[in-house]
Parts: sequence; C-alpha cells; structure tokens
Amino acid sequence: MIVALSVLAGALVAAGVYLLLGRHLVRMLFGLVLLSNAVNLMIFTAGGLDAHAPPLIAPDQRAPVAAVANALPQALILTAIVIGFALLTFMFILFYRGYQRLGTADTWRMRVAEPEALPADVHGAPHA
Repeated sequence: MIVALSVLAGALVAAGVYLLLGRHLVRMLFGLVLLSNAVNLMIFTAGGLDAHAPPLIAPDQRAPVAAVANALPQALILTAIVIGFALLTFMFILFYRGYQRLGTADTWRMRVAEPEALPADVHGAPHA
C-alpha cells in the first residue's frame, strides 16, 4: 500500500509540475492544487499506515504502554491544508486581478499586453 501511495504522490507531483509549466493561469492553479495534494499524500505516507490505537495515556501512567498512532503527520497535514488553501486563494485573486487588468489569462500575452484603463471612482480619483 505504501508503494502504491508513493507512486500516486509521484504522479501527482509530475502532473502538477507539468500544469505549472503551462501558459494558462487556470492550468497553473490546478497544478498548484495537485502539488499541494501530493505533498499532503507524501506526509501521510511517510507517517506510516499502521493501524494503532489513538495516542491516549492513562492518568496514572507517564507514557503509553502499547504502540500508538503518530499524531505528528496528522498535525502537519492539517497545517499544510490550511496553508495550501491560503496560498491557492491568494494566487486566485492575483491571477484574477492580472486577468482583469490585462484582459488575458495567457502568460505569453500578459508579457506584451498593455494594461487597460481603469475607471475613475465616484470622486474622480483613478484606481491604484
């Protein structure tokens, strides 16, 4: 099972890098999502897939007496999910703003595109 999950994580990394190297911004976002999920799967696989008891210690003991599940990979994956979602949201807003300003989602056309004029607000001041 660990070998299959490792191969799947490698395939997700390969697909994510392939999408990130594309020209279109939406494909880049999908590549970022795939890379984020691949990292989570790698952490999950590296943490082990053993079915042990939850890491609970009796009140009269100082350490668990039997093998327990490792809670560190779970905490790392939860943190990675939150950070990945924040990064994805930031990149989506950045890409949308670039599309709004330049009128294209193609990165090659963005390099030579002239920014469109932004409308003035109600007080007559231009937008920044």
